[in-house]
Amino acid sequence: MFSYNRSVKVYLRRIGKHLIRNKSSSADKIKERVANGPGLIDFIHAATESDNTTTNWSSYEGKLKREKNELERLKLPPWLKTKIPTGKNFGHIKEQLRKLNLHTVCEEARCPNIGECWGGGKYGTSTATIMLLGDTCTRGCKFCSIKTSRNPPPLDPNEPVNTASAIASWSIDYIVLTSVDRDDLIDGGSTHFAQTVIEIKKRNPNIIIECLVPDFRNNYRSIETVANCGLDVFAHNVETVEILTPFVRDRRANYRQSLEVLKRAKEVNPNLVTKSSVMLGLGETDDQVKQTLFDLKACNVDCVTLGQYMQPTKRHLNVIEYVTPEKFKNWEQIGEEMGFLYIVSGPLVRSSYRAGEFFIKSIIRNKKSSQSKI
Repeated sequence: MFSYNRSVKVYLRRIGKHLIRNKSSSADKIKERVANGPGLIDFIHAATESDNTTTNWSSYEGKLKREKNELERLKLPPWLKTKIPTGKNFGHIKEQLRKLNLHTVCEEARCPNIGECWGGGKYGTSTATIMLLGDTCTRGCKFCSIKTSRNPPPLDPNEPVNTASAIASWSIDYIVLTSVDRDDLIDGGSTHFAQTVIEIKKRNPNIIIECLVPDFRNNYRSIETVANCGLDVFAHNVETVEILTPFVRDRRANYRQSLEVLKRAKEVNPNLVTKSSVMLGLGETDDQVKQTLFDLKACNVDCVTLGQYMQPTKRHLNVIEYVTPEKFKNWEQIGEEMGFLYIVSGPLVRSSYRAGEFFIKSIIRNKKSSQSKI
């Protein structure tokens, strides 16, 4: 019995050493593969080469639309499955955000394009979307995963300077500033927005700044404060078609009010590029989407983005339909025919989409060049 036990112990000891050697060897191999593997640019090129929007998905047989009163959630179609790349610029931006206690909607809203935007991508236009006014919203839209409270923490008075300092150290030439809604503030946070833009432009006059703003309860003075603060793009999202607005957005948000905000910004500063975004897949009809585009055009909106609504958690609105890449392409063609300066439409497009910013940057530079010749 003693001899048997001793043999078993010797055997187990040998197995253990073998496993440790193999584990160490495997770890070394993994490290070597990572060191010699593809970098950020390879991931971006791979994503470009196998672009889901150019693949023909007409043969896809999965279910794309929920029936009325159906409870089962739709399965994610293949064109919405993406790998998120990381790299030096991605890591640098993330580290700076944590150090300076800054927030990004890229992270808070779990955007699928975060790696591409922070990394620069095909067009070399690195962008990030900073979320001002804290990370807690006074509204509770049914599509949004950002946390809410009736009484959010007070504003950080150092946020404008911290934001500007961080951006100055990044290799980016286009920055998007957005925010939560702050109905608890008299001006809705417009002064804080303006101060941040001024601080950024002080450090880098050539950077292009887009402000994706709340509706400020359609307060004219608040809209004017932001529109005249030195920004380049004034953006406000209508989010969905008019008939679905009460079911998708917070009760204090209003479709007509959002249109009025965009219209007023252009009246205050005609040189601004104005922009809005619409989510598809919430149960809207084609006629309703077309009417939304007409409404935006009537308010002199220059740029529009259309993207797929993605349910952030089980507590949020269900996806009614996964719109195909072909259908998104069709909306892009319709928008171009309507005369928008720029329209980008695709399943993974978000309101602050990097590829769109490349073209908007070109529009702004051309505008400035034309004005300087006058």
